[in-house]
Amino acid sequence: MSLPDVVGLVGVLAYLHAYALAQLQILAITDWRTALLNIIGGVLVMYSLLWSFNLASFVAQAFWMLFTIIGLVKARRMQARSAAVSP
Repeated sequence: MSLPDVVGLVGVLAYLHAYALAQLQILAITDWRTALLNIIGGVLVMYSLLWSFNLASFVAQAFWMLFTIIGLVKARRMQARSAAVSP
């Protein structure tokens, strides 16, 4: 197994770990750690795609990371608003 394959598999494990933690309600989907695992997963899978490119997989990874970042920013803004309202 090549290094890009190993890196890609670690990325998939990061995705699966984030998904499992969210589904088991150990971490909230809005938790920064869930987002971090998703971003790490996306970066690592995209790295592996540099050696064995697949357009569909690349597009899926790019949008997965984009939606993760948008969700993280939205969650942070909501937390900031609720903190500003609370005495």
